Amino acid sequence: WRDRVNQFLKQSQLAEVDAPIVPLTGDASNRRYVRVIPRSGESFVLALYSKSFRSETLSFIKVASLLEQMEVSVPTVLEHATDLGVLALQDLGDVTLQAHLGTGSTSDHLAVYREAVDLITVIQRKGLAMASPSILPFTVTFDVKKFMWELDYFAEHFLEGYRGVTLSDDARLSISLEFQKLSEELASEPQVLCHRDYHSRNLMLHNERLYVIDFQDARMGPATYDLVSLLRDSYTDLSEETIEGLIDRFLVNVPNSLPADKFRRKFDSMALQRNLKALGTFGYQTSIRRNPVYSQYIP
Repeated sequence: WRDRVNQFLKQSQLAEVDAPIVPLTGDASNRRYVRVIPRSGESFVLALYSKSFRSETLSFIKVASLLEQMEVSVPTVLEHATDLGVLALQDLGDVTLQAHLGTGSTSDHLAVYREAVDLITVIQRKGLAMASPSILPFTVTFDVKKFMWELDYFAEHFLEGYRGVTLSDDARLSISLEFQKLSEELASEPQVLCHRDYHSRNLMLHNERLYVIDFQDARMGPATYDLVSLLRDSYTDLSEETIEGLIDRFLVNVPNSLPADKFRRKFDSMALQRNLKALGTFGYQTSIRRNPVYSQYIP
């Protein structure tokens, strides 16, 4: 990867070839991130993809453009080298919402969470107004097949892979039938635009603004999806009182929302699927990729 970084810096005007490079903690994808610190000017981040890409079809660029039109703060794409599979992005620093929760006051934390909930309503409301079959995220949906794939992934990589459980044929069938019912219930709900991974490690505070990152998998899904990702987050623990208050705030700001009791039942169903999916990812990262970062988040 260093060769690709050096090659990018040679053909770019963003920094000197010998500028200091600091590897950053990555995510659960196969992308690598590094911070480049020029001798003059601001630092920036390089996202290194596993292979070359076409800028006109890269989902990160497409979704970033969409969110910018919605006036949602996202990192600016500074430059790209499609042949090298490199994106140069605005450096937002290191303060994720997860990190921010370790500093400041409880009232400050709540204010940021309220802003984060309000951003979900902005994405949903403007998404409905801007929906078009020519824009990538509106053509991809959470359907039964997708939900089932994620739940089967949980069974394979968490139950069997990480926990070492041996499932009998009868047990496997029973679990699959329950997964099917849950998937059908969730897929039958009206769909809105979802970030798809809207949690405390994908929200960043920079220059007193809340930025959204890691949005390249945005797609259509249930109205509860992003709210569940934020409030039933694997990386943070919010009190039930806080969660209830933030759900109420969401319902006030969402047009044509369901009665509170029905919405909460759907919220709980979505939370079950979402967190089983997360356990599947953590199991895979821990047992297959030998990535120890996620084991601390497994209950």
